[in-house]
Amino acid sequence: MSKADDIRQEAMEQVKDSAMSEAGKKAMQFRSERNRLRQELAEMESLVEELSPATPTGTIDSYVKWLATGLAISGVFMMSAGWSLIGQICYAVSSICWVYVGSCWNDKAIMIGSSITGTSVFMSLAKTLM
Repeated sequence: MSKADDIRQEAMEQVKDSAMSEAGKKAMQFRSERNRLRQELAEMESLVEELSPATPTGTIDSYVKWLATGLAISGVFMMSAGWSLIGQICYAVSSICWVYVGSCWNDKAIMIGSSITGTSVFMSLAKTLM
């Protein structure tokens, strides 16, 4: 039995012994159904809010985020392809960009993760250049 049927049954039981007209009984059933639909709508709206992305779009930090992502991917592929110097530079710039994004979003996990991997790449880059 569906939720709507349950509500109809409940509304019918509430008014079955009353002297109310059929129109009044139907009005009570419709009111119960309307309240159920409002509750379902509120639940759906809360689910949509939970599933909506929390990251901003159209701001400078959102563009820097995508630039950093592209540079990190490019850097990893270049290092794997044997172009270590240019790959390390791309990844190092990417880590700087991610630290900036993390500070804009006040997200310490992004800042720490990016600064640690960036430091590692900077150390390797320094060894390569010396």
